[in-house]
Amino acid sequence: MRDAPFPVIVPSPLLGLAGRRVEGEQAVVMKVTVEQAALLKALGHVYRVVERRNTIPILSNVLLRAEDRQLWLKATDLDIEVTEVIEAEVGSAGTTTVPAHVLHDIVRKLADGSQVSLDQTGDGSQLLLRSGRSRFTLQSLPASDFPDLAAGALSNRFEVAAAELRRLVEKTQFAISTEETRYYLNGIYLHTVQSETGVLLRAVATDGHRLAQADTPAPAGATGMPGVIVPKKTVGEIQKLLAEATGDVTVELSTAKVRFSLGSVVFTSKLIDGTFPDYGRVIPSRNDKRLTVDLDDFARSVDRVSTISSERGRAVKLSLVEGKLTLSVNNPDAGQATEELSVDYEDAALDIGFNARYLLDITQQLDGDTALFKLAEPGSPTLIQDREGAPNLYVLMPMRV
Repeated sequence: MRDAPFPVIVPSPLLGLAGRRVEGEQAVVMKVTVEQAALLKALGHVYRVVERRNTIPILSNVLLRAEDRQLWLKATDLDIEVTEVIEAEVGSAGTTTVPAHVLHDIVRKLADGSQVSLDQTGDGSQLLLRSGRSRFTLQSLPASDFPDLAAGALSNRFEVAAAELRRLVEKTQFAISTEETRYYLNGIYLHTVQSETGVLLRAVATDGHRLAQADTPAPAGATGMPGVIVPKKTVGEIQKLLAEATGDVTVELSTAKVRFSLGSVVFTSKLIDGTFPDYGRVIPSRNDKRLTVDLDDFARSVDRVSTISSERGRAVKLSLVEGKLTLSVNNPDAGQATEELSVDYEDAALDIGFNARYLLDITQQLDGDTALFKLAEPGSPTLIQDREGAPNLYVLMPMRV
């Protein structure tokens, strides 16, 4: 069903009133009844891609199609398209579009467990929504005006566990750049690489100040896929869908588009048309100074001393000597703060500065009890991991302190 186009119901001239069922004195264009909870869940998946402000009215709407005991829902912003199908009692097949955010707000406020009736009669310019004693009339726009983000030919297809795809996204999305001039950094670079243990499916994101990389064994079908940059908005929406997903996710992609299928939800998105930089050049391989810290103690200490740091700089200084780390912040406008930690460090003394917020962002991604820092010189990038050989790694550029 995923590969079939999203059709618009065309009335048959062989049926009375051009395909409309007559009920009383009005022609019924569409009549469908669904459970409130099922409709709300489906709307929650699709309406989020709809921008609240649109210069093109039809893009504010969600497409509804009732057919074969199912209700299809589709929304798009011309870059992303989301569809979902739910079970429904279809009295009369039909297709229409209504304002997505308004419909979601109405259904959200209806009584839990209630039945929702959607009827379109007459000339099709309005949709009547009924549930219990509530009645709403919504303005409709023709389904024929609704755009179709055709997926086209998707050359590669593979299935990956939802939990693994969720990890790849969650461990890297925070480092996506928001700088529009470097648009090719405004997403996650998804690609495969050859390693000593085999082919890996890798996600990478960077904003020039920090880099996040996460790996998982490449599933069958992923080998040979083109490297693609998945846009930030798509990443955010997929992350929300993956939060409640189980089992496998089907991924289909080409150089221009990607499609994720999660159960009854199909999510199609355009990709960023650009070349991701050679990130391997900024990942240090010869950092010989090793620092191991208790993760919770370190994060709390960074958070405490950064309280008085300036909003602009957010710099925290790490002073290392054998067995001891001193964290310090010096803000001429607010004062000074220092804190000492016992750490595992046996190399030469070193002073290095980092953006406190960036440090905390990375520590939040680490899963173990400790954090491993591989350092070099005060002006060189630092490598951060849970442990040696961990599937996720982070690179952080230093600051002058």
